[in-house]
Amino acid sequence: MTLTHQPDLSFASRILGMLYGVAFGDALGGPVEKLSARQIAEKYGRVTSIHQRWHRMDEPSARRNNRIRGNGIITDDTLMTLCLMEVYNESGRHLDAWDMAEAFVRKIAWEPRWVPELDREALVIERLFYPEKWIFHRLQLAACDPRQGGVGNMVNCGAAMYVAPIGAINACHPGAAYQEAINFTLGHQQSYGLEAAGVFAACVAAAFIPGITVEGIIDIALKLAKDGTRQAIAATLEVARRYRGQAWDYFEVVDALHAALLPYSPMGDDLMHGPEKAGVPTMAYQPSRLMSIEELPMALAFCLLREGAFRPAVEDSINSGRDTDSIGVMSGAILGALHGEVIIEPEVLAGIDSANRLDLRAAAQRFTGAAQTLIQQDLNAAAAYRQNVMPLLQGRGE
Repeated sequence: MTLTHQPDLSFASRILGMLYGVAFGDALGGPVEKLSARQIAEKYGRVTSIHQRWHRMDEPSARRNNRIRGNGIITDDTLMTLCLMEVYNESGRHLDAWDMAEAFVRKIAWEPRWVPELDREALVIERLFYPEKWIFHRLQLAACDPRQGGVGNMVNCGAAMYVAPIGAINACHPGAAYQEAINFTLGHQQSYGLEAAGVFAACVAAAFIPGITVEGIIDIALKLAKDGTRQAIAATLEVARRYRGQAWDYFEVVDALHAALLPYSPMGDDLMHGPEKAGVPTMAYQPSRLMSIEELPMALAFCLLREGAFRPAVEDSINSGRDTDSIGVMSGAILGALHGEVIIEPEVLAGIDSANRLDLRAAAQRFTGAAQTLIQQDLNAAAAYRQNVMPLLQGRGE
């Protein structure tokens, strides 16, 4: 479905589109996470529906841990996004690393909620991957300075995957979204994992700008991104521009995108962890100014290739393989905020809500109210600043 951007979309519509984009990308990508693009094609054809069977469902570890995925089930990407929205709802202000250490730790480690992958009420931390559990270890158990919480963590996309709400709180102000995402996720990540969180939040904030295009969002990403993150985004966008506007073979494009990422992300298709990797040296997940996560550059490339069309871009993100759910979350959040609720398929939204015991519309409405209040406070503060500063600049200050 090709979409024409509508500059007069309401703020509430964009918030709902953003949250739906997160949950849809997550639910669509969850069943095939860590498979390569060709493995996905062999097992599933092209993934276009949330009603898919998890490729690991029959593995002993999944049965032993009572883990489930597929048929609309979301993962930690959406759960942590919802937790962050709740922190904003309750705090009513901008956030920093101290809020990560206090309010966010309480959300993930002390407040039970329905965790769909575990099929029971549980603490979100029970579901989290080790670099996300690090938040609790460093900030509560080790009681470190919150700004140093990310130091020593495995560098991954874990902080970037849930910061879309920071973009919404700073709607139309990408620079502020970048800074707030960095200040908040300092408690979780470091190096290029931290940088990606800032750039992704900025992309979401940019998507709220009336009349902006995907090219405009990408220009802002490149302006703000630093070091390997900027170079990786530029490399994938070069591939996207090479194929954009013409007929292209999907696997040829995916191979070209992965080749462009290789200097910045050496993992390749080998994302599984097992005993054979114990003690083996690797550049993956290590702090570096030269490296980048893969998810954001891939998401932006597919947004450009598909000219901002929501479903094709998210589907391409998922079918490209590797960290499928997080790539889908990022493309979904950006394009959902860009297009608003027009991208929502009611039956898909109902399926996600049912599978996860959620009410995404209600969650979006609550967050919309909190975000509007905070943005109005920012506007009032800016007006007061102008009123006080202008006389000084004009030489009339006392």
